[in-house]
Amino acid sequence: MPLDLSDRGLAERLLAIQHAAYAVEAELIGFHGIPPLQEDLAGLMSSTEFWLGRYDGTLLVGAVAYEFPDARTVEISRLVVDTAHARRGHGKALLDHLDHLEPRPISLVSTGSANTPAVTLYKARGYTETGQMEVAPGIYITRFSRGS
Repeated sequence: MPLDLSDRGLAERLLAIQHAAYAVEAELIGFHGIPPLQEDLAGLMSSTEFWLGRYDGTLLVGAVAYEFPDARTVEISRLVVDTAHARRGHGKALLDHLDHLEPRPISLVSTGSANTPAVTLYKARGYTETGQMEVAPGIYITRFSRGS
């Protein structure tokens, strides 16, 4: 369901999930300078991204943030799942729902090149690698695209 980040309690829960999820990615890629890992509550609450959340009962367990760089494209800017609920299909379900809710000819996403679980998820969903960018010495982000 759509998330309203002006709800402080919801934003606090999302920030906790985000920090934990990006801490795992930081360990996987060997880089702790990931911007969402450094984000504070005020920064998250002022986000201009669109957000969808996934719940287990009443507990928020994951979220996807996205933007529209143009009329044909949806760009996934964040995908986070509570580490206690990881590997249970929540990330895939969020992406499936985003595809249903915002069907666009082009979908973009990027992740740490050494983040094997995320790379595997995106490739399994039909994304292809479009390039890599070095964000710190020896630390690479892989960009993916799906569609045309």
